Amino acid sequence: MRGIRRARLGLLKDAPAFRLLFLATLASSIGTWLAFVALVIDVGGRTDDANWVSALLIVEFLPIIVIGFFAGRLIDRVSRRWILVVSDAVRAGVFFALPFTTSALQIILLALVAGIATSLFRPAVYAGLPNLVSDRDLPEANGILQTADNLTWTIGSVVGGALVAATSPDVAYIVNGVSFAASAVLILRIRQRFEEADRAPSRGGWKDITEGLALAVRSRALLTVLVAWSIVMLANAGVNVSEYFLATEVFNGGDFGYGLLVGATGLGLVAGSLFGGSWVSQRGLAVPYAVSIALMALGFGAAAVAPNVWVAALVVIAAGAGNGVAVVTNALLVQRGAPDRLRGRAFTVVMSVGYGVLGLGMVVAGPLTNAIGARAVWGISAGLTALGALVGFVLVRGVTPETRPGDALPASD
Repeated sequence: MRGIRRARLGLLKDAPAFRLLFLATLASSIGTWLAFVALVIDVGGRTDDANWVSALLIVEFLPIIVIGFFAGRLIDRVSRRWILVVSDAVRAGVFFALPFTTSALQIILLALVAGIATSLFRPAVYAGLPNLVSDRDLPEANGILQTADNLTWTIGSVVGGALVAATSPDVAYIVNGVSFAASAVLILRIRQRFEEADRAPSRGGWKDITEGLALAVRSRALLTVLVAWSIVMLANAGVNVSEYFLATEVFNGGDFGYGLLVGATGLGLVAGSLFGGSWVSQRGLAVPYAVSIALMALGFGAAAVAPNVWVAALVVIAAGAGNGVAVVTNALLVQRGAPDRLRGRAFTVVMSVGYGVLGLGMVVAGPLTNAIGARAVWGISAGLTALGALVGFVLVRGVTPETRPGDALPASD
């Protein structure tokens, strides 16, 4: 245990570029989760209408679905450092402007702008990460970034609610604006390149886009994520939509019970992402990937038959831990399955497909929950996740775990 902890601290100490990137993403993540709660409270309080809150949640992930394929080409053609800085600057401007809004529509439009910037920021971070650390340290680096994001999600949501209750949503907006500005400054201090020095010339807008799509089909690593994780995302949609009803109606746990399940998921995510990188480094890709998704299935299934919310919360921790490991492995599969010149497009294709499946699943999960109940939906989600684990295990066994491909893959004609 001590050796693992020293290895993580050593990576932050010995890789200055990664340390700055970690601090930048940590700063922006803290502000993001503070502001997420503030946005929901602000829109809900202004309108007292769930439809407006739903619209707010949709614009959080809609941009990556709509513009994801085109964003990937931009990430591969333009300096990734400046994409990150501009994205942070735009998001800082959005949150500095939010205190001056006078309607829910203005808030949602500004949140949409921030969502577009985020749809560029996240894939640019993970596309550039392999150029900041060695291949040996890449699993740990992914795990550290995911741990920071999950930890700020778990803590930031609670702190955000307390901050808004003690002050106002405007204070959370300002704090978030400052966090994005700090992130931009930290990224500007990174001297290492986020992309290879020699980049292949553009083959034309449409050919650049289709080349990224073609890679997703012919790369076994990307195909693994696209197929296996799409099945898991469909299952996650059912879990997310029915979770409130499982906690409040099935277990009679009330709002506290719902918060307990959400918090348990976050705790599991932190644990999984914290140790997932080390596990992948020691065992390769196949076993951690399949076992982590199977652990999600086991947790969902156990929660579906749990007698009360306390037992459900315990098994949901296990599901969250599996999710944390799987997300780290997904990032590593894309990073090692795509050459640098196509990595931005690879990440945006994977993210676009994943969020698209999640959105469609949520559309189906609402009526399905009303028709058959939350326990049954969680049981179905457990079965789907188990199928995802099996598919992932079969596909990932054909992926080389040790090295990144460089630009070895030929360009499609």
